[in-house]
Amino acid sequence: MFAIPGLIVLVALIYIRPQEFIEPLQAVPLLYLCFFLSVFGMALDLRLRSTRVVASPQLPWVGLFCLWALISALLHTPRQLAQQALVLGIPVALYLIIAHGVQSLKALHVVGGVVLAMALFVAAVGVHQGFSATGCVLVDETVIGDQASGKFDGRPCTTANECYHGDAEPGGQYLCERIGLFGTNSISKGRIRYRGVLQDPNELALAAGIGLPLVFAATRRRGSLTRSALGVLTLGIVLTCAILSRSRGGQVVILAVLAVYFVKRFGLRGLLAGGLFALPLLLLGGREGAEAEVSTNERLECWYEALGLFREHPVLGVGFGQFGEYHYLTAHNSFMLALAELGAPGMALFTIIIYLSIKIPFLALRRFARFKTRGSEAALVVDPMAQVWSLALFAAVVGLALGMFFLSFCYHPVLWVYVGLTGALYAAIRRHDPEFVVKFGWRDLIAVGVIDVAILGVVYVLTRTMLS
Repeated sequence: MFAIPGLIVLVALIYIRPQEFIEPLQAVPLLYLCFFLSVFGMALDLRLRSTRVVASPQLPWVGLFCLWALISALLHTPRQLAQQALVLGIPVALYLIIAHGVQSLKALHVVGGVVLAMALFVAAVGVHQGFSATGCVLVDETVIGDQASGKFDGRPCTTANECYHGDAEPGGQYLCERIGLFGTNSISKGRIRYRGVLQDPNELALAAGIGLPLVFAATRRRGSLTRSALGVLTLGIVLTCAILSRSRGGQVVILAVLAVYFVKRFGLRGLLAGGLFALPLLLLGGREGAEAEVSTNERLECWYEALGLFREHPVLGVGFGQFGEYHYLTAHNSFMLALAELGAPGMALFTIIIYLSIKIPFLALRRFARFKTRGSEAALVVDPMAQVWSLALFAAVVGLALGMFFLSFCYHPVLWVYVGLTGALYAAIRRHDPEFVVKFGWRDLIAVGVIDVAILGVVYVLTRTMLS
């Protein structure tokens, strides 16, 4: 399939961001070139009839979500419309290419494996950073929204005060942080992170956590010893990454992923087993004391501000990408961000997209459960890998949905990669089983309404009780 090579490089660029630490690449529009190659490859695949157009269940809702976001941008900030369209277009393009350019289980296995490799790569860089020595970082004050971006000046340190002596840059601002690979450095006295779209420790922990179930699918066809070794290695890297990032949201994601697998294998008793596996994370990860209290209060204040903006602008919101104009921090909750910026319709459309991304692998698992044998009724014969990937993506998106409750992830490329993977799973299954259809009906609409009301209720109660 000609779409796959360009897509693989595009996914790698989104995660690794080599253009940020390899100077010659900065002059090359790599993202746009790979996007063009992927679209051109899709066109070739359609022309050669190696693939056919299979619209994913999320497609109309993604279209409506984008349209509503652009309408809000047009009404609130018309001069920024082109820029906002580009910000929204890159992640949505990822979804479109993955969901509609990957239409076989073999291709899904390849692309899913690449996503796994990228998640492990950035997590491993973070782990290495967490055990590295500390050094003086000269803060780059031109970088907006990141107070720790800078360059290691080559001097070791134990405290930031040491960096202002000796060969210090006059008037420069210094931090003493752990120095990692590819020009990365930690933040907030040792919290590991990557760079680009994963420069926030919480986002790094989330990306690593939702990559965990992919290893079980990507190594399914390998020998049991190799599979076990890779599984243990991956689990170790992901858990260590979550601990060193001190991300409580990352803990939630990993717990959710493990819970799905243990419940699938052992029923409700699996929750206890999953808890035992996650015990080191619970004991060593996250933040404590004054730092944790400050972080919690900041997050609650962001939610409170989002609710206030919703009350003032219930339908259209304050405009796509405009939350930062009303508050010094982002919303720290994807659903609250959509509500504040795009109003109630925007939140509903966003929730529908996530809902369908969970429903696709869930219904696939239920359908496969009916066809465990090749009896007279079970004329359907599906590749066992379809069930493996359905479980992996179900666990990943469940973990992602819970993690997004604490992060502003509405327009994050990693989210749309996984939305695209569930769409690709749908196309791959329908290639073997044309009767597999995932619809969105009135019951689903009611369920989404209940979910959104529940989210609003939880946020309202938390902000009123804990900030009083």
